[in-house]
Amino acid sequence: MLVGYSLEICLKAILIIKKGIPAYQAEEKKHRHHNLGKLASFVPGLTAKDQATLQALSHFVRWAGRYPDPGLGNLSQAEEIFTLSEGHQVSAKELFTLAARIMAYSGNVIAEVSP
Repeated sequence: MLVGYSLEICLKAILIIKKGIPAYQAEEKKHRHHNLGKLASFVPGLTAKDQATLQALSHFVRWAGRYPDPGLGNLSQAEEIFTLSEGHQVSAKELFTLAARIMAYSGNVIAEVSP
């Protein structure tokens, strides 16, 4: 959950740096969600496994890390976490490696916009 939170904040910060504050504010409603896969769509080199990892991690950001059950009618979301992680063989090491790659990308973005 905490990795997901930090990635969400990092991705939104990268968007602000890339676009600038006025442009980000103009389209802020597009980014008012917790879907890490959508937020990371601009990060180059993400694989299908990376996208699956971000999709599974998004569940923890939205509800799985906060509540003991997914709530009425949302059981399929709980099953999706296991399907994604088992189907793509996602390990904790790979999760942290992906997080590090995305966060390192912020350095590239900062270098691009710095005079």
